[in-house]
Amino acid sequence: MKALSIEMSFDFICPWCLIGKRNLEKALASLAASRPEVPVHVQWRGVQLLPDLPVEGVPFAEFYRRRLGSEAAVKARQAQVQEAAYHADVDIDLARIRRMPNTANAHRLLERAAERGSQTQLNALLEGLFAAYFQQGEDLGDRDLLLKLARRCGFDPEVLAPVLSDGGRPYVGRVAVPDNRAVPSFVLDGAISLAGAQPSWLMLAQLHRALEARGGAEARSA
Repeated sequence: MKALSIEMSFDFICPWCLIGKRNLEKALASLAASRPEVPVHVQWRGVQLLPDLPVEGVPFAEFYRRRLGSEAAVKARQAQVQEAAYHADVDIDLARIRRMPNTANAHRLLERAAERGSQTQLNALLEGLFAAYFQQGEDLGDRDLLLKLARRCGFDPEVLAPVLSDGGRPYVGRVAVPDNRAVPSFVLDGAISLAGAQPSWLMLAQLHRALEARGGAEARSA
């Protein structure tokens, strides 16, 4: 059977992307339990939400105060994120984050890693990058950190280092991302698009819908 393709667009600084990733994983686990014969292929499409950030990033708290207008608005938004993270079983510690990083190099690192490593290594690196930011509060704009995380996942830093830029050059992915940089977003089997950190039950329903649409198309062409 042809693999069910899933493309997820994301940025490392977006908490809703990590939440959406967890919800997708739960939906895929349920799909595997009910339809074990269906292979699945997930592709990660990086999107740099803030390409104009300086290479060294900016202070995290200051960024959100300017973006949302007040400390009260920041607290309300963060409470919303933490509640959604709790329900998705996602560990997010916003209090530890000190900088809003420029994520161009993190995306370049993951893209090159996808070319050079196994799916297991790639998944470990993706998880490591999210954890470094949302759990340890580390700076994803730090080249040394990026290469250290890659080394932990079995990659050769000397192979990945040449793609990293010192000048803050924006990241442009190889595949166009729909919805004007909206993340997270999902494309299922090239036909069904979803935007936002959808709950796992809805993701599962849409995965089944994609399979049903495939079956209908095969019947019409028979």
